[in-house]
Amino acid sequence: MKSVSGKDFAKILERKGWVLLRIQGSHHIYGHFDNANKISIPIHANKSLKIGLLRHFMKQANLSDQDL
Repeated sequence: MKSVSGKDFAKILERKGWVLLRIQGSHHIYGHFDNANKISIPIHANKSLKIGLLRHFMKQANLSDQDL
């Protein structure tokens, strides 16, 4: 699986129709009108997301490895 920063993952979500609802500290909270889940992405100085967290976000957003 490709390594992705929080900032890059946020851009991917926005391309897939997710909307930035609010910012709380360094976490950006996204929502989607088709999906009841909300995703809180940590944006920490362009650091890569850990693999487990990235997989969890991808599962919540119904994304595949090709979307990265």
